[in-house]
Amino acid sequence: MPKMEVRSISESLNSDFAALVDGIRSCRICRDTPSGPPLAHEPRPVVRASSTARLLIAGQAPGMRVHTTGLSFNDASGDRLRDWMGVTREIFYDQTRVAIVPMGFCFPGRDAAKGDLPPRRECRDNWHDALFSFMPQIETILAIGRYAQAYHFQRLGFDYSKKAKVDDVIAAWRQYLGKQPRVIALPHPSWRNNAWLKRNPWFAAEVLPMLRTEVARAIG
Repeated sequence: MPKMEVRSISESLNSDFAALVDGIRSCRICRDTPSGPPLAHEPRPVVRASSTARLLIAGQAPGMRVHTTGLSFNDASGDRLRDWMGVTREIFYDQTRVAIVPMGFCFPGRDAAKGDLPPRRECRDNWHDALFSFMPQIETILAIGRYAQAYHFQRLGFDYSKKAKVDDVIAAWRQYLGKQPRVIALPHPSWRNNAWLKRNPWFAAEVLPMLRTEVARAIG
């Protein structure tokens, strides 16, 4: 009898988790009841989450290519990120081992300079805390960009200031590896950061070897 009860609780949790992920994928809050100007196009939430993945990739928001294909990091930025991580596309898209949860689930649109707008706040306000309560097994988080870093460092109780420079947060990687889950701050792998990468050769020399080791450990 006790085993049946435990199995029933587990099945209920899995069902609730699946329902939550389905709710995210069908979300239209930013269009129908937004907290600011409505999203200018049809929402297409993109998320990859599971109860077994120990590695979390926490990005900002899908770009146009991802919005079109519905596949996370299915672009040149994704190619660079996979190279940084030292993994193949097959491993990267193995949802049982790698979760991909951006701060904004939908492509936010572009600003006047043709850059992507910030992630929609509605995603964080309505979904993120609940989603991560179902994923306590996450051991390593790759926090890409300021929005993901602010959320995850604050959520986990790390010392983080919104005024902190991204360069300084990334360079302080050693102080976060002794805690659980481990958080590794990364710049966005976009071509727009090519100049940053050239100015900061320590990233390739120091951070990438550590990153590949941590990724390999987390995905087993």
